Amino acid sequence: MPDGPDASFTARFARRLDEVTGALENLARVLDHEEDLDTILDRLCRQAVHAVPGADMASVTLLSDAGPRTAATTVARAGEIDEAQYRAGEGPCLEAARSGQVERVSVAEARSRWPGFAAAVAGVAGYLSAPLFVDEECHGSLNLYGTRHHGFRELDAALLELYTTAAEAALRNARRFFESRRRAEQLREALASRAVIEQAKGIIMGARRVSADEAFALLVARSQRDNVKVRDLAQRFVTEVTAAEARDGGKGW
Repeated sequence: MPDGPDASFTARFARRLDEVTGALENLARVLDHEEDLDTILDRLCRQAVHAVPGADMASVTLLSDAGPRTAATTVARAGEIDEAQYRAGEGPCLEAARSGQVERVSVAEARSRWPGFAAAVAGVAGYLSAPLFVDEECHGSLNLYGTRHHGFRELDAALLELYTTAAEAALRNARRFFESRRRAEQLREALASRAVIEQAKGIIMGARRVSADEAFALLVARSQRDNVKVRDLAQRFVTEVTAAEARDGGKGW
């Protein structure tokens, strides 16, 4: 096994890569059980702090037509740093979100590049923001803030970029899965609604000797009069008729 600086760097890199892998595995477990986006982004922040040891706090900035907002933080202080950038209209989180490039900036560089923002923030020694793009509704940046004097190193930036790239893919797949499941549930409910409405129409047609259109018109009129959805009215009607038939051979409507 090689000795010296190269060996030390290799060991450190391997250890940090393991931390990124562990963070992604933990995030994947959350995606298996959680659908709420803000909850998922909250876990994304917390795992990023573990993945990049130089980070003391993290946040997620999301962009929309209404302006930027902080969707998740590990501590309230991270959200305050985000807000200072939003008020100034400049800063690493906005730059990363808009440019699609990782921003690794020391406090001195921040003062030079974004004086309006940097003047409002104290106690931060380094900024590291990576673009985060899942889809048109979820895009912005994952932001890390450090208080240690050395700030963030190139290795930290590489690890964060690796983490966000993998996290984007996982989030994208999860969002597609949840959307497909939601649509399947909506279709199932629509089919169930149609089935019970058709059943109610059939009962009315037989009892009133009317056409399918006339039976449906009767259902609609009754739903408007009772201020009940047609599907709910049909379900209630079918249940009542079925119960009546079981009890005494049926009754009219």
